[in-house]
Amino acid sequence: MKLLRIIKNFLLTITLILFLQSHLFSAPMKIIGMKGKASEVSKTVKIDMYDNYYKPRTINVKKGETVRFIVENKGILVHEFNIATMKMHKKHGPEMLDMMKNGILLPNKINREKMKQMAKINHKMAHSHSNSVLLEPKHKVELIWKFTSNTELFGACNVPGHLEAGMISKININ
Repeated sequence: MKLLRIIKNFLLTITLILFLQSHLFSAPMKIIGMKGKASEVSKTVKIDMYDNYYKPRTINVKKGETVRFIVENKGILVHEFNIATMKMHKKHGPEMLDMMKNGILLPNKINREKMKQMAKINHKMAHSHSNSVLLEPKHKVELIWKFTSNTELFGACNVPGHLEAGMISKININ
């Protein structure tokens, strides 16, 4: 009986931890919006990434709007387009630095095989965020995002040194 009670308490504790973890980690994403559905897109914005700046520098959206971003890396370096608060960008920067240190991010290439290997050890190395794209030079991708709050947001590149060099766009939510 005592062993059964210990197992029961252990399982209850694990369930509680998993529940809290999923809610605590999803909370920051909820304040910036959510992955959008293609069927709900009401606006398309083209983002051109050059070496250490974006065009456009300012993006205007409406609260509740679902936007299709067509993101193209026109530079010669790897770049990211990440929709987040400034606090989230600052938190994400060290993760990107770790990706460089681990040989995943190279100046002009993403080592996808290394990314898969490292993601087995640390899931953050997978760079699989619905609010972000990571592109090699001359590549283009689509990101669909629904803006659900009035939180101050920025599109930024968190590859080490890029945001600091000015690779950031202000997202105005009207």
